[in-house]
Amino acid sequence: MLSKLSRPLLLSAASALIIASALGGCSTLSGKSKKAERAAAAAKAPNMGVNSYLWRASLETLNFMPLEQVDPFGGVIVTDWYTSAEAPTERFKANVYILDTALRADALKASIFKQTRNAGGWEDASVDADTARQIENAILTRARELYIATVDSR
Repeated sequence: MLSKLSRPLLLSAASALIIASALGGCSTLSGKSKKAERAAAAAKAPNMGVNSYLWRASLETLNFMPLEQVDPFGGVIVTDWYTSAEAPTERFKANVYILDTALRADALKASIFKQTRNAGGWEDASVDADTARQIENAILTRARELYIATVDSR
C-alpha cells in the first residue's frame, strides 16, 4: 500500500513517463519534417468561432479593464467594473459580442454600463449613446490594422 506522500510522486512520475513517451513518438521516423507535422497539427486544431482580428482588437482595446468572462468560441468579452483614478465616483463595465467570422462592422456589438457612487452605494447611471459606438470604432480600426499587418507580412 502506498503512503499518502508517495502517491502524488508516483502520479507525477507516471505523468512524466506518459508525456516523455508521447514526445518521443513525435520524431521524424515517418519521414515528415517537423514543419509539416506542426502544419498538420494546426490544421486539426479547433478554430475560433469568431473573427480573430476582431477578437484580438477587442482584447487590446479593453486591456485597461479587468476581465470577468472571456469566451473566444462564443465571441463574448465581459469586463468587470473599472474605476479610473481621475473619477473615483464613477465606474464602467463593457460587454463586447463578436457575432460573425467576417471582419465587418455588423459583426461587432459593444454595450457600456455606468454606475455612480452616492451615499447609499453604487447606482446605475445613463451612458452617452455615442460611447459604445466609439468603442466599436476603436475596435474596428485596430482590427483593420491587425489584418493589414498580417497581409503585408505574407
